[in-house]
Amino acid sequence: MPSFDIVSKTDLAEIDNALQGVLREIGARFDFKGSKCTIARADAVITIFADDSLKLKQMQDLLKGHCARRKLDASALDWKPEEKATGNAVRQFVTVKQGIDAKLAKTIVKALKDSKLKVQAAIQGDELRVGGKKRDDLQAAMALVKGLKTERPLQYVNFRD
Repeated sequence: MPSFDIVSKTDLAEIDNALQGVLREIGARFDFKGSKCTIARADAVITIFADDSLKLKQMQDLLKGHCARRKLDASALDWKPEEKATGNAVRQFVTVKQGIDAKLAKTIVKALKDSKLKVQAAIQGDELRVGGKKRDDLQAAMALVKGLKTERPLQYVNFRD
């Protein structure tokens, strides 16, 4: 029986490459000269430390731009509100989203059931397995899920015939 998996995974190595690009650009730009702006990743959390809110906004734009250059979807980043650090400095945490949460999985399963396609969807941890009798039904299911407005990037992997 043909099947495929719907997952939401972000390559952390590509995130590291984007962060290195941001650090290189901060070191080269004149408006960041003499500032103590840094950006680092620990596990799936990116910490941005800037001298003021204006520099933080510029670093956010740099991160989004470098992610786009590395073909990473910016919707995979969950921006937390900025917070005060020492003095006038500000800090912001950005979480890299991994996996499909239960709410999104239920939304996708409901959309597939409402579409009357002859496919079955099963939630397996942080991914979704979609199976059916015909390959055409699975391709229609992929097109349907791609048409949904989701807050995170989805990949379609492990297609078996």
